[in-house]
Amino acid sequence: MNVMQSTLARIVPVDEKLLAHAQARLDNKTKPLGSLGRLEEFARRIAAISGSDAPDLSGKVIFTFAGDHGVTEEGVSLFPREVTAQMVFNFLRGGAGVNVLARHAGAEVRVVDVGVDFDFASAPGMLHRKVARGTRNFIAGPAMEREEALKAIQVGVELADQCRSEGIGLVGTGEMGIGNTTPASAIIAAISGKSVAQVTHRGTGINDDALKNKIRVIEQGLAHNRPDPADPLDVLTTVGGLEIAAIAGLVLGCAANRIPVVIDGFISTAGALIASELHPHVRDYIFAAHQSVEIGHRFMLERIGVRPILDLDLRLGEGTGAALAVTLIEAGVKILKEMATFEDAGVSKG
Repeated sequence: MNVMQSTLARIVPVDEKLLAHAQARLDNKTKPLGSLGRLEEFARRIAAISGSDAPDLSGKVIFTFAGDHGVTEEGVSLFPREVTAQMVFNFLRGGAGVNVLARHAGAEVRVVDVGVDFDFASAPGMLHRKVARGTRNFIAGPAMEREEALKAIQVGVELADQCRSEGIGLVGTGEMGIGNTTPASAIIAAISGKSVAQVTHRGTGINDDALKNKIRVIEQGLAHNRPDPADPLDVLTTVGGLEIAAIAGLVLGCAANRIPVVIDGFISTAGALIASELHPHVRDYIFAAHQSVEIGHRFMLERIGVRPILDLDLRLGEGTGAALAVTLIEAGVKILKEMATFEDAGVSKG
C-alpha cells in the first residue's frame, strides 16, 4: 500500500452530530437565528472538523507549491518559464501578493519547490521537495510518470501530517508555475467531459490568438494521452502538474488528519478536484476561498460540491484568495467562541 492509498483509508466523513451541536451553540448566541449567514457555516464546519467547541486557529499556514511545465514550449503563457523561479525568490523575500495578504491574515507562508527547473539554496520558509525539474510537454506524451505523480502527492500528504504534529489549525493552498492554467483546464475538461473551449481562459492575460492556440494545445494533449476520467491519478499523470499533484496530496492529508483546508483559485482547485475524485468525503474538509475569473473554475467547484466564499475577480493564484478567506473563516470561529449567549447577556431569547 502506497502513501496515497493509506491516506485515503484514513479519511472519514465529518460527523453530522458535531455539526448540529455547533449550530445549536450558535443558535443560542445573542442574535436572530441564522443572522450571521455563512460565518455560522464556517464556524460549525471548523468546530465539527476539529472536534472542538473552541477551535484553535492560532496556527495558520499557506503552502505555495512551485513547479514548471513542459507545455510552456507551446506558447500557452504570456510569461517565460524562468518567471517561476524568479517568483519563488519574491515569495522568499516576502514581496509577493500572498506574502502581503498572509501577513494581513496572520498566516505563515511556506514555499515548496516540488518541480521547479532551478536549484534553490536553503532559505527561511523554503521547503525542498523536488520530484522532477518540471513536467514534460503533454502534447507529445504524459506530463509525468505515474511514480512522479505519486511522489508529488506524497509531498503534500507529509506536509499535512507535519501540520497535525505542529498543531496547525488551518491550512491554505497556493501555487506558482508559469503555464499551469493549461494543465488545470485539461484536468477539468478530462474529468467533466466539457469541451476545452468551455473551460479554458486567458491565464496570465493572453490575447485571442494565444487563447486559440492554448485551446488547440489542450485538445491535442487530451487526444494524444486519452486520460481516463474514471481514474483521477491517470488524469493527473497525463495532463497535470507537479504542484497540482502536491496540492492534491495536501488536501488528502488534511482530510485524513481532520484539518480544514482552504483552497485558493483555479490551479489549487484542480488539485482539490483530483483529491475529491479519489475520495468522496474529502469535500467535507474543503473551504473554497473564491470564484476565480478563470471560466473553468466554476465547473471544478460544482463538481467538488463546494461554494466559494468570495467573488472578487481574482486570478493571481499564489494563495492570495486563501489568505483573504482565512480571515472570514477565523471571524466565524470567533463568533462561536466569543459572542455572548442570551443567558450570559441577560437578553430574552423570544
